[in-house]
Amino acid sequence: MSSPFNLSQYVLANAGDCPDKTALAILGPAKAECWSYARLEAAVRGTATGLLQSGLNQGDRVLLRLGNSADFPVAYLGAIAAGLIPVPTSTALTRPEMTALARDLEPAAILTDGSCPIPDGGTPTYDLSVLRDWQSLPAAPYAMGDPEQAAYIVYTSGTSGKPRGVIHAHRAILARQMMHQGWYGLRSEDRLLHAGAFNWTYTLGTGLLDPWTIGATALVPQEGTEASLLPLLLKRHETTIFAAAPGIYRRFLREAGPLDLPHLRHGLSAGEKLPDPVRAAWEEATGTKVHEAFGMSECSTFLSGSPDRPAPPGTSGYPQPGRRVTLRSGGAEANPGTIAIHRSDPGLMLGYLNAPEETAGRFDGDWFLTGDLGERQPDGAIAYLGRDDDMMNAGGVRVSPLEVEAALSGHPQITDIAAIEVPVTDSTTIIAAIYSAAGDIAEDELNRFAAGRLARYKQPRLYRRLEALPRGANGKLLRRQLRDQFERPI
Repeated sequence: MSSPFNLSQYVLANAGDCPDKTALAILGPAKAECWSYARLEAAVRGTATGLLQSGLNQGDRVLLRLGNSADFPVAYLGAIAAGLIPVPTSTALTRPEMTALARDLEPAAILTDGSCPIPDGGTPTYDLSVLRDWQSLPAAPYAMGDPEQAAYIVYTSGTSGKPRGVIHAHRAILARQMMHQGWYGLRSEDRLLHAGAFNWTYTLGTGLLDPWTIGATALVPQEGTEASLLPLLLKRHETTIFAAAPGIYRRFLREAGPLDLPHLRHGLSAGEKLPDPVRAAWEEATGTKVHEAFGMSECSTFLSGSPDRPAPPGTSGYPQPGRRVTLRSGGAEANPGTIAIHRSDPGLMLGYLNAPEETAGRFDGDWFLTGDLGERQPDGAIAYLGRDDDMMNAGGVRVSPLEVEAALSGHPQITDIAAIEVPVTDSTTIIAAIYSAAGDIAEDELNRFAAGRLARYKQPRLYRRLEALPRGANGKLLRRQLRDQFERPI
């Protein structure tokens, strides 16, 4: 497409047709905070006006440090509406992590609700009182432009150990249409409840942008809502689709009593593999299916099962309609091989921020290499076989072992350190730190040290001391050998 385009305008295009319909409800245990489509669009475009009046210019990067309130999507879409580039970030990141990220990002402004650390430095910062005043300003016109222009940046762990900014274009929203039937079975009358943090791309896309694009209602539990309350919220608010990460499904089933969900059609899962026992327990408890999707920050989801075409057991499903997905090895198609996406996919990133060589290194000709191994089945479904590098998965978020090692290597007693992903059950893994030192270090001390330098989801859940870590003749850490020592559940 070449016509002028704006992601926010596209997402909110239904506001004129259904102004009074509930677009968003933040669900508390007693009552819900509801936003109509008209109110949402007015707040988004008012925020765009406030951002521009503050002196920001099109193309400036705006760092978001906001929790699970309506202020998050309003600020996010408001920045895009104004032609700015919002950068959502996890509220779990520490001040040192945020300071390092800001050095890479060089934001022109920070929007904060005061609930999480912000970077050191003199970047202009706007708090919640200012953001909410902006929402009532006159509407700014949408900044229409080239669909290839940068729209937003999300951060993911890079293979170098340094978090990488992933730059996405305005056209990325068009790729999400492929998920509506290729994964969700989404309808305009749906009420989709996503039990995740707004700053996660899974929640932001599946839980907010996609329902609004089609004119449906997005439901989000109030921040801090216990999993045991989710069944009540699902029933009370007549939820038709439930979306969450596998860990939420586990807690939901463990803590919930008998389930009576008369409106629920099915569940959605992404971020990591949903264990078969959890899937079976959900289906038994609710009488509905769970449809999984596979993807990454660089391209969101592109393989999935759906109500119309469920994934065969043991697979991640099929390429969504319109996707060009293949398997490659050694510069050619192969089966099994590395899962790859064609560069023409509208959902594929523009590139990594400030890292053109790393961006180029992810391509094999016209194919973006995901780093995930797969095997194509005779019917076209793809089975996930694991990573072809050392990246770890922490509750659905990829974490570089190098980042964890860099943070812990500063401990004065540690002489060598390795971070690996290890199994604790047949279906659950955790991050472990294997270190060498003159003697054992108290786990409480290591936990405190990690907590000051790493977001909670990056912190090891297990520490083990070895006399020496396995290394090759050139001094390279032999991660595979180290992982092999923990191949059985510990």
